[in-house]
Amino acid sequence: MLAVAAFAGILVLAVAWWIGPDLFGRPPAPEHRITQATVTQPVSCTEAGDGETVQFEFNGETRSGILNACGHSQDELLDVAVPVDAGEGLIDVRLAATAPGHSDLRRPVGLVLLALSCAGGGIYSYLVRRGPRRRAVLI
Repeated sequence: MLAVAAFAGILVLAVAWWIGPDLFGRPPAPEHRITQATVTQPVSCTEAGDGETVQFEFNGETRSGILNACGHSQDELLDVAVPVDAGEGLIDVRLAATAPGHSDLRRPVGLVLLALSCAGGGIYSYLVRRGPRRRAVLI
């Protein structure tokens, strides 16, 4: 019975590994490019506003954009996701960490948690199969 639980856990991990990036988060979408930006006009989180103004390099030229965020410092460096098809004027950008699939830890942490849950299920299966243990009474 323990071999069946171990095989099932290994099978689940193999299928998760085979499915790959789509299971725990996609890689960065091609419609965004990650670049480093400098905050030029920070906004306090207590103020209601359109967002912070950032400046970044895009296609070889310095561009400005509106970041829907708050609480950053003047001249703070941030990684932002810029739409590839950005037009002229201010560009709506977002933090790179919130771009779909940008987090590098999502896949390995998800796979480790899946492995731990498989191990936990296997141990539970073993304990249920084994049943309660009787204590020996020493006289």
